[in-house]
Amino acid sequence: MNTSVPAVPAVPCPRGSLRLAALAAACCLLLAGCTGAASSGADAAGTGGTGGRIKVALVTHGAEKDAFWELVRKGAQAAADKDGIDLSYASDADPAEQAELVRKAIHDHVDGIAVTLAKPQAMRSPVAEAKAAGIPVVGLNSGIDAWRSLGLLEYFGQDESVAGRAVGDKLDALRVRHALCVIHERGNVALEARCAGVKKTFDGETRMLYVDGTDPDAMTAALTARLRQDPDIDEIITLGAQFALTAVQAVDKAGTKAEIATFDLNKDLVAAVREGRVQFAVDQQPYLQGYLAVDALWLHKTNGNVSGGGVAPVLTGPAFVTKTNVSDVARLAAAGTR
Repeated sequence: MNTSVPAVPAVPCPRGSLRLAALAAACCLLLAGCTGAASSGADAAGTGGTGGRIKVALVTHGAEKDAFWELVRKGAQAAADKDGIDLSYASDADPAEQAELVRKAIHDHVDGIAVTLAKPQAMRSPVAEAKAAGIPVVGLNSGIDAWRSLGLLEYFGQDESVAGRAVGDKLDALRVRHALCVIHERGNVALEARCAGVKKTFDGETRMLYVDGTDPDAMTAALTARLRQDPDIDEIITLGAQFALTAVQAVDKAGTKAEIATFDLNKDLVAAVREGRVQFAVDQQPYLQGYLAVDALWLHKTNGNVSGGGVAPVLTGPAFVTKTNVSDVARLAAAGTR
């Protein structure tokens, strides 16, 4: 919140003696000094002394109207509303186009940029350009292994390898033997890390299937065909909430008894978990990722804070949502914040 300095009543300068004139001059100097100190305080608060609002750009690789990225955006906007930030949001799944969106934010002279690093090398040059322009950049959601080497200030998200290993342990506890990990975007480092993490701790066999997540019909067909080809698959792991619901359709079409688990959560998946159509979901809390990333830029601008000291990520997951605890998050998911 910007608080203006209250107007100071004019002090009449006495006349008639040298002593009174000197006293009046001292009063005027004192008042001028007080006003100058207040102006410096406004500068230190990050407003530039003009009362202007901080501008932040959130640039992601999310698909348009994707429910997951809407949660990220809602969290970011909640932080922006609280902090008095002018927030702009842009996204493009193509890494080259995402890089251009970062460059546009630099050209717009924003005060901070929050960016996802699904394809880290594509972001290396625009992040360097932002730093050269004196614009702090924080990472979120994707790129936990790359944010420091790219020179980002902070990172907010889930350690996908840790989350994957936790899923592998859970599959062992469920006595799964043959798991199929479905990757809906080839080359996305976060998705690859999830399946790699599962494979590290899962005692059974982990198989991989690459599909086009932008084409639900093609994904359903590919998954159905694979289940018919490998009828011993007893667990399907999808890497996004909407893809778990696609997997439900594929299992029905293939006529198998494979169970389904997934990363990420939305209100439709909450119902699927409650009804037993999906065993469990791993919630990385996308609303929290967007909120923390934007709030961190405000804190850095106004108070010089750096979460994690600039050397450690701030983790937002994993948290398991199962049939036993799904009711706890159902209301929040319906409101669009989980």
